[in-house]
Amino acid sequence: MAKRDYYEILGVSKTASDDEIKKAYRKLSKKYHPDINKADDAAERFKEVAEAYEILSDSQKRAAYDQYGHASTDPNFGAGYGGFGGGSGSGFGGFTGGFDDIFDTFFGGGGGRSRSYNAPRQGADLQYRVHLKFEEAIFGKEETVRYAREEECETCSGSGAKPGTEPKTCSKCHGSGAVQVERNTPFGRVMTQAVCDVCQGSGKEIVEKCETCHGNGHVEKEHSVNVTIPAGVEDGQQLRLAGQGEVGSNGGPYGDLYVIFSVEESDIFDRDGAEIYYVLPISFVQAAMGAEIEVPTVHGKVKLKIPAGTQTGTNFRLRGKGAPRLRGTGNGDQHVKVSIVTPKNLSDQQKEALHAFAEASGEQINGEESGFFNKVRDAFNFDSKGKKK
Repeated sequence: MAKRDYYEILGVSKTASDDEIKKAYRKLSKKYHPDINKADDAAERFKEVAEAYEILSDSQKRAAYDQYGHASTDPNFGAGYGGFGGGSGSGFGGFTGGFDDIFDTFFGGGGGRSRSYNAPRQGADLQYRVHLKFEEAIFGKEETVRYAREEECETCSGSGAKPGTEPKTCSKCHGSGAVQVERNTPFGRVMTQAVCDVCQGSGKEIVEKCETCHGNGHVEKEHSVNVTIPAGVEDGQQLRLAGQGEVGSNGGPYGDLYVIFSVEESDIFDRDGAEIYYVLPISFVQAAMGAEIEVPTVHGKVKLKIPAGTQTGTNFRLRGKGAPRLRGTGNGDQHVKVSIVTPKNLSDQQKEALHAFAEASGEQINGEESGFFNKVRDAFNFDSKGKKK
């Protein structure tokens, strides 16, 4: 089945800014996250959105995708030579990095450059998803995360050799980690470099292998790290923990761990950054005559004065009662939107009172389903989210 266009998946145009792409990803990843969306295709849609964002959020990958489409995401992209003389205006089938890059591709470092295969390399990065309740994201917390990762073997200190022995210089590559390989290219048969298949680029051969790691130099172990989750994090944001990823190779440093936050939605609050939104249901009498009402906030209940004559949809601001600003100081505000609730079942006494009110207001009443009652219902019947039913 053909892949869908990445821009189509995220619902953005090909001229979309980085911020627009990020906003679209955050919205869709939240919508299709398997922990939230139980639809049969949710996991597949979530994976599709993540793949699209991975490409379009990277300027180089996005440029390649814009030019070559899904072919640019193929691991073997650029390995073939059918692109010579393409009409892209870049000369050699889309190569834009100059002759050094072309020679690197064809000859493995021709153009005056060489590659050190046995140089220290940083380990792979890892991801860990932390699920937070709405309030936990507001105030932050300490959490210990546990996960499996490749670590340096303690028995052999990462050498891969049995204790008391030492690796020897590779007999095939003589310690360089690379071997010369003859390849066919558009220029004819040429010699190029490749990773040594004996030592896998380390430049060392292990005669007697470590019994713990079997010569790998690393083992998989459960690892734990304490994470300080800052107050004010949002769904989809991530925290980088340096050196908490996989072990490096050839003595290289550990990779990093990226902790990604999934935040549950609140039953009563909506949030946009540091701003929090709440819909306050009040009665017709409270709106008409005014009242002082307790309003819930993430910081506890506060009293809000409703002026007489308040109309449905009126907004009030509770300063400093929002979420902490993650990259600033202080808190945001809580916005309270009034929604006037019309009673569905009126007692005889209430009906008499409303009839008297209608007469004093000059309203003509022709039954409960018309006239004044119908106007009240049409004007003030809002659901819990502040929208008319």
